Amino acid sequence: MKDFMLIFIGTNYAELGLSPEQMQGQMGKWWSWQAKMEESGVLKGGHALTPEVKHISGADRTVTDRTATELKELVGGYYIVQAKNFEEAIEIAQDYPDYEFGGTVEVREVMVYN
Repeated sequence: MKDFMLIFIGTNYAELGLSPEQMQGQMGKWWSWQAKMEESGVLKGGHALTPEVKHISGADRTVTDRTATELKELVGGYYIVQAKNFEEAIEIAQDYPDYEFGGTVEVREVMVYN
């Protein structure tokens, strides 16, 4: 089995104008998906990320504050899952709850150096 990172790219729920009930319903979809992965033993970990971004660049290491509204694509979180190959990791990503809001999942194999 290999490790794959599922990187969640989309919009901040607050910017979508969802009601508290809609947000709660959407979070319920996330908890269900997480429980499904835990029960099948493929989930190794993961977290949501805050919308605050510190961008560090250049040889002088300039730090710039960025907000979710300034970014075209917001990385909202990630999961690390175990799968045999990309196809299986992509199958796991099919239950990502935010496709309906235009969200995407970037699937990347974790490179292991021995």
